[in-house]
Amino acid sequence: MDPLTIIIICACVLFLIMFLWLVPIGIWFQAIISGVHTSLIQLIFMRFRKVPPSVIVNNMISATKAGLKISQNDLEAHYLAGGHVNAVVNALISADKANMNLDFKTATAIDLAGRNVLSAVQTSVNPKVIDTPPVAAVAKDGIQLIAKARVTVRTNIKQLVGGAGEETILARVGEGIVTSIGSAVTHKQVLENPDSISKLVLTKGLDSGTAFEILSIDIADIDVGKNIGAQLQMDQANADKNIAQAKAEERRAMAVAQEQEMKAKSQEARAKVIEAEAEVPLAMAEAFRNGNLGIMDYYRMKNMQADTDMRESLAKPANTATSPVKK
Repeated sequence: MDPLTIIIICACVLFLIMFLWLVPIGIWFQAIISGVHTSLIQLIFMRFRKVPPSVIVNNMISATKAGLKISQNDLEAHYLAGGHVNAVVNALISADKANMNLDFKTATAIDLAGRNVLSAVQTSVNPKVIDTPPVAAVAKDGIQLIAKARVTVRTNIKQLVGGAGEETILARVGEGIVTSIGSAVTHKQVLENPDSISKLVLTKGLDSGTAFEILSIDIADIDVGKNIGAQLQMDQANADKNIAQAKAEERRAMAVAQEQEMKAKSQEARAKVIEAEAEVPLAMAEAFRNGNLGIMDYYRMKNMQADTDMRESLAKPANTATSPVKK
């Protein structure tokens, strides 16, 4: 075959492929037979606007078959805004079948807000059960209780844009459980009537400002934890004991310091006495030299000192050894 002919055939095939991609005849024919009115020019313009014609046409067909009227421009605008066209159309169809008042504007706002509009509609029709994590609280008698709850919620479509999510519901329910258990006089009251927690929590209007409506709160499990009151008393007693020990140690240190001070003073006084006694012989020698003390006076003083030492030795109790008792 001539090379020029091959080049012409390849160019024709390439042109045909480009033409079929640019002019979606199959999608246009599908729309026509499905009762969706759209022009081939509009489908070609979608290519230039970087909007996939198949997505728009298929969702228009689904909406038309479900009895909904959604314009092509609205779907294109939502796609160009970064929305999920399939989820919005399916949510509108589900809401219409469930007799829910959900319009296209609200559905697109929910989708652009980052929420799953189809899941929201499904949750509104079929309520969702949320399990709370274990919540620990202490009754007035000091006993700790650990409770788990199951919260049944339904989506509030009107509050879905700007409303709080599941985390807020769980936090508020946990706060209500802590308040209910903490207001009980004894933990036995809570164990006997766990539904009192549910009733108290439901009266607080915990779903205010959230994207959900709380239908029921059921206590799934309650476990008895530690005796927090006794533990706190033990900690307080240990703290008081440590304080008393510290004060006693302080008093003991002060007593030891005073004893050391008294010993120092006693030693100082004893040193002065010894010093004074050392001066007595000097004074006696001086008296002898001056003639104020005679030899007989000296001997009389010695006799008196000997008498005094003898009396002191007789006054002291004798160290007698105890003899063993004979049987």
